[in-house]
Amino acid sequence: MNNEMMKELGAEEVLWDLGDLYQGIDDSGIHDDMEKCEKSALEIADKYTGKIAELTASELFAAVSEYEGLTIIAGRLSAFAHLHFSTHVNDPEAGAFLQKIKEFSSMVNKDVVFFDIEWANVPDEKADDLLSNPILEHYRHYLQAARRYKPHLLSQVEEQLIIEISPVGRSSWIKLFEKVLAAQRFGKEARTQEEVLTDLYSPDRKVRKSAAKDLTDGLRSQSVVLTHTFNTVLGDKMINDRLRDYRNWVRSMNLANELDDDTVDSLIASATDRYDIVQRYYGLKQRLLELEELFDYDRYAPLPYLPQRVVDWEKGKEIVLDAFEKFSPKMASVANLFFDRQWIHAPVIPGKTGGAFAHPVVPQVHPYVLVNFTGNFRDVETVAHELGHGIHQILAGKQGYLNSHTPLVLAETASVFCEMLVFKDLMRNLERPEEKLWLAATKIESIFATVFRQIAMNRFENKVHNMRRSKGELSSNEFSNIWVKTQEEMFSNSVTLTDDYGIWWSYIGHFIHTPGYVYAYAFGELLVLSLYSMYEKGKLDFVPLYLELLAAGGSDTPYVLLESFGIDLHDPNFWYQGLNVIDDMVKEIEELAVKIGVE
Repeated sequence: MNNEMMKELGAEEVLWDLGDLYQGIDDSGIHDDMEKCEKSALEIADKYTGKIAELTASELFAAVSEYEGLTIIAGRLSAFAHLHFSTHVNDPEAGAFLQKIKEFSSMVNKDVVFFDIEWANVPDEKADDLLSNPILEHYRHYLQAARRYKPHLLSQVEEQLIIEISPVGRSSWIKLFEKVLAAQRFGKEARTQEEVLTDLYSPDRKVRKSAAKDLTDGLRSQSVVLTHTFNTVLGDKMINDRLRDYRNWVRSMNLANELDDDTVDSLIASATDRYDIVQRYYGLKQRLLELEELFDYDRYAPLPYLPQRVVDWEKGKEIVLDAFEKFSPKMASVANLFFDRQWIHAPVIPGKTGGAFAHPVVPQVHPYVLVNFTGNFRDVETVAHELGHGIHQILAGKQGYLNSHTPLVLAETASVFCEMLVFKDLMRNLERPEEKLWLAATKIESIFATVFRQIAMNRFENKVHNMRRSKGELSSNEFSNIWVKTQEEMFSNSVTLTDDYGIWWSYIGHFIHTPGYVYAYAFGELLVLSLYSMYEKGKLDFVPLYLELLAAGGSDTPYVLLESFGIDLHDPNFWYQGLNVIDDMVKEIEELAVKIGVE
């Protein structure tokens, strides 16, 4: 997407100001903070190594406070390096700086890794006694949660070694993956991945088909590197899980999310059980588009009942903030800070990472949001989604750095809820059934991407992780065969997957960045659909309860944090509440289709 288009959208100058962190990679404050980190880590190690089990409650509080202070400085450095690199992926200096900070962080972490090991090994009776002391109330959940890793921790020497070599391990392969895809140009016009993916939403089938071919050809040209990278990440996780005695490939992620395996298994089983919703919808979409056959490159084709609308940045901002304001003026006020104080990076530019994210940074500063804005309603929802993360992160900041980190499954709660606010607000302003059908179809496809597609990707991950462990390295064709099979289980005969589609597993960053992550999206979406249903029905004093949930951050487990809403995550039938909402939305689309003469 060229600069002229960015100017027309008003996104060209929507650039974040990282000055609240550092003025640049040459800022003297970076050197100063690195020295502070080194000094603090050595002081903590000198003061507390071998003594954690002997500390009183007040001494343990002081020790954790000192440790938190260290992690805040280190977190600030790491956040800046990551944010700077995300808009300068092809800049060698930015890459070198990010690597420098990663290596520095590993050295600092190596000095204080004893803390978690010693605390985990404090006898249960002594630990329970300490945690019952009111002095430790603020850090109670953090300390309790840290002990869940006890069966999976290695010796101090082993943990230090793993940390020390980590900068040249999986993280380096992640950086290579990002560099390859950021540098790759697709098709004759040498476009970025984001530009090509945007064309999959074109009303022109030839444009969609051409975009799909361009993406496939570009990915195939990098197949050797991408396949090797994926195999290496799979192998790294296999070895790490074996050393730490995790019983399956996803157990470490479940533990990080503070979830029982049974809860995650119920989520996956429930979603796969309702793949029929996906198949029913795409069967209808084929008829709405008047196509003899719906191919993979047709999935995101807009319905022909509204002209393609281009939403400029200011209009998108207005849509988002208006929807937030109607729900909660406080939410809108926090979101507006991101626009007013240059906490967002919006334009599509060369050397910028694809996709979107909200980075929490540290509570003492504020989050930053990155999007690649191309002017469609999907991008407006993405802005709402990432601002939801940002709002969540700011509200949770009062918990302090260690307690503000929300498990991934609850981290999606605010983002998906904010998307729903925007959708419902837009839907209320439409009158014609054609318009309602168009918007409802757009939303249901977004929900499918968040629930069913993510679960299908989880099934792909499950198969490739297990096959990598039983068979060894996988070929690109083996990855592709598993990808197509797990996607076909979702679509059945409603969508025809072409041979080209088989390579599309290779650009999905979550498989590389955070193995096992994707089910968190489905968790968050289904949870939000249930919560939003409560809100619409006027149950509870919803808005303050919801804001309290966000402000709680990671101060307790998902099971406890959701109790105030009457939600029991241990109930396997809980997930069907959200799935039934999706079913009802498809029924509404089917009824709207009948009104315009399509059955």
